[in-house]
Amino acid sequence: MQGSANLNVMIKAARAAGRSLVKDFREVENLQVSSKGAGDFVSKADIRAEEIIRDMLMEARPNYGWTGEESKSVEGKDPTRRWIVDPLDGTTNFLHGLPHWAVSIALEHKGEIVSGVVFDPAKGELFWAEKGNGAWMNDTRIRVSGRTKMIESIFATGLPFGGRADLPETLRDLARLLPATAGVRRWGSAALDLAYVAAGRYDGFWERRLNAWDMAAGVLLVKEAGGFVEALHPEDNPVDSGEVICGNEGLFERFANVIRSA
Repeated sequence: MQGSANLNVMIKAARAAGRSLVKDFREVENLQVSSKGAGDFVSKADIRAEEIIRDMLMEARPNYGWTGEESKSVEGKDPTRRWIVDPLDGTTNFLHGLPHWAVSIALEHKGEIVSGVVFDPAKGELFWAEKGNGAWMNDTRIRVSGRTKMIESIFATGLPFGGRADLPETLRDLARLLPATAGVRRWGSAALDLAYVAAGRYDGFWERRLNAWDMAAGVLLVKEAGGFVEALHPEDNPVDSGEVICGNEGLFERFANVIRSA
């Protein structure tokens, strides 16, 4: 596996956090039937994984900034570089014993994502990319799908939960999209949704109200795999806006038009 020094330390940190999470994941099934439930345990697993990543990355690059889901953001002595980290994307899946969750690590340079890693420990799949060097899954180069017909294509999204205000928008999206496609999937991890678009498993993905750490690494994966990535409002930056739509070249414009036609 060839990569920059930064990418190599990102991969090492993702794998180390993944090993910790896998150990904790084996305990979730027992915790589900306890009187206290598994929520507090998963929170501790999440925090422990982020500590592992943060210690490794900040030791290697102490001057870089830091934005993580579970800890306070830090502006580094080098203001042009920032780690963006989600130690456990797919926490609800983890909590329910579903083996679909990931570690996501991105490196931003001057406002642009230049390196990204999404690691799925349960399946042993490591997705990684660097700007200008393509996207990879383990040691295999990956590309977005070549499908050009909406009716043959599968798309992914996140569905609002817990009374979120964007439910009506999402229902309108689905009402327009479902009749024109082979289906829509909701698997509960935006990082893996984006990685799956990069690998050609999904033909497109969209979601609102994401955080930077949910999608920073995945956005680069899709771009480096030959896909198109924009915010729902094209003039915005997806990572900053928290809204993203992506797909392959043959479908992107039609897919985006459907989602944006509300």
